[in-house]
Amino acid sequence: MEIILKEDIQNLGYKDDVVKVKDGYGRNYLIPQKKAVLATPSAKKVLAEDLKQRRHKLEKVKQSAEEIAEKLKDVALTIGAKTSSTGTIFGSVNSIQIAEALDKAGFVIDRKVIAIKEAIKEVGSYKITLKLHREVSVEIPVEVVSE
Repeated sequence: MEIILKEDIQNLGYKDDVVKVKDGYGRNYLIPQKKAVLATPSAKKVLAEDLKQRRHKLEKVKQSAEEIAEKLKDVALTIGAKTSSTGTIFGSVNSIQIAEALDKAGFVIDRKVIAIKEAIKEVGSYKITLKLHREVSVEIPVEVVSE
C-alpha cells in the first residue's frame, strides 16, 4: 500500500514522502491517526503542486537548519545525574534532559529531533545525533557526570 506521510515518522519517512507500508499498518494506524493519506493518483498530483509552491520556503528552513548545525558543532554538553557508587545512573539520561541542557547552552531544540542510539545508563562520554532537517544532522558529544 502506498501512502503519503503528513508528518515525520521515525524509521519510516519524512513529511510529504510517498512510502510503501503493509496494508494493516496503513489502514489501522497511520490513516486513522491522521499521520498519512492514501496515495491515489489525484493525491500525488496535489502533493507535487504543493511541493512546487513550497520549495522556496523549504529551502529557507533547510538553510536555517544548516546554520544551527554549524553553531552546534562546537557545543559539548555536560549532564549531571544521580548515580550509585559503581557509576550506574538511577534511571537514564533521556532526550528531555538533553534538550534542557541545550536550552541552558542557548539553543532551543525540540526533543523530538534528538536521537539517542543507545540508552545512557552509566557515567561516561556519549554521542547523540540531532536531526534538524531531513538532510541536516549533527553529532554532539555528551559527557554524563555524577552529581
